[in-house]
Order: sequence, then structure tokens, then C-alpha cells
Amino acid sequence: MTFDYFQVDSFTNKIFQGNPACVVRLQKWFTDDILLNIAKENAVAETAFFIEHIDGFHLRWFTPDIEIDLCGHATLATAFVLKSIYKYSKAEIKFKTMSGDLTVICKNDFYFMNLPSRIAKKTTLPKEIELAINIQPVEVLKARDYLLVFENEQQIRDILIDRQEFDKINLGYGGVIVTSKSKSTDFVSRFFTPQATILEDPVTGSAHCTLVPYWYNKLNKISLKAAQLSKRGGEILCKYMYDRVQVGGQAVLYSSGKFTI
Repeated sequence: MTFDYFQVDSFTNKIFQGNPACVVRLQKWFTDDILLNIAKENAVAETAFFIEHIDGFHLRWFTPDIEIDLCGHATLATAFVLKSIYKYSKAEIKFKTMSGDLTVICKNDFYFMNLPSRIAKKTTLPKEIELAINIQPVEVLKARDYLLVFENEQQIRDILIDRQEFDKINLGYGGVIVTSKSKSTDFVSRFFTPQATILEDPVTGSAHCTLVPYWYNKLNKISLKAAQLSKRGGEILCKYMYDRVQVGGQAVLYSSGKFTI
């Protein structure tokens, strides 16, 4: 069987920036082993697979290592492919996912995802993470991901990870968010995953499920602008909606092709 695939850069309008994701449309689900092998072959942070489902789509996300519970940038990429390639006509795209029902709307080339809010609570920093980072945070919290808050944006840029120490901890679906206030946007962040093929995720939509409620409480702002400070970089438009968050950005097609299995 032959399938179309699309590689999309999310949270940017320029190729070689943002976070790349592959998007594959299926007619039926294959075994998890096959889906994981496709994701490994694609060799990007996440591959999104979707099939039609009642009045929307069933959506799953795979890294080169595991299936994950939520991926923002691959959801944005899937919505972009549905609208720009498959010419999906409904104003709202509905997805059934491991994290429940998600929706995406498109306005003026921006895609806005409605995602679950994840409130981080104060905790202590595991020794493995403490030893792995070259700068220590001023505050440590945890939801799905650890949330490490730093004094300023320059510290976020300067953070280095000792991979040997970092990979001693297994966080399952989770990772480590580092964040601070910013002079040019409301806040900035980076995202790291221990024991993963790709250590630093370029732009992490799902991390903003935790970042948005945190910075809403700190800045008392419902609408927030964010930037992720990876080498590729990306810009994220956010809105706090209590038990939900809106995370939005642009996307651009990098490549497309076919594969046969």
C-alpha cells in the first residue's frame, strides 16, 4: 500500500524554523510496531497519523521512540495539511486523541488549538536533573512535565544539559521545561526530554499546557505571546481559558512524498 506523507514546520512561516513534524493519513490503523517504524524512518520529533472518525478525525502521535499522549506542533501540522492540502471545509477540525477531544480553528493562516490545561504544583528537583543542568532554577514545579523557572531570558539561552546525567531519569511521556519572563515577549522557554533520540524539542505546543496557566498567574494576562529559544526557534500565541488553553501559530510545508509498506 502507498501513502502520502507531508513534512511541515510548525510555529513558523519559514522553512528550517519552528518544529518539523511528519503527517500521514491512513485508511485504517496498523500495528503500533509499524507506526513506530514509520516514525523512526521519518526521524523528526513527532509523526502524526490520522484517520477519519465520525465528524472529525482520530489522531495519534509517535516519536522515534514511543507513542506519546499529546503533541501540539504535530496537531498544528495535521490541521495545516487538512486545510491546505486536503481542502477540509469545516471551520473547526475535531480530533479524538489520547488526551481527549481536541479542536483546531484556522484564522488568517494561524491555527489555534484548544488543549487541556495542566496546572503545575511546587515540588523538589530530582537529583538527576539538578546534576544535569549548569544553572539552577529559582522555582521548581511539576505537572506532566517538570517546570523549572529561571531569573532571566539569558539564563534560558545559556542552559546546557549533561546528557550522561540527564538520561539517568525516565519521565515517561514527560520532559523538562525551562522558562523565564522576557522583555521581547511575555515569556520564553526550552524543552528537554531525557532518554529520547531528540534531546531538545524545537517548539513544544504541549509544554504550553503548563506554561500558560503558570504565566497567567504570574503576569495576570489572559492573552500571552511566547517564544521558544531552541536553535530553530518558534513563536506561540497563547490564551488562558481556565481548564483549557489556546495555543496557536503558523505552519509551512517543507516537503511531501509517498512511501509504500
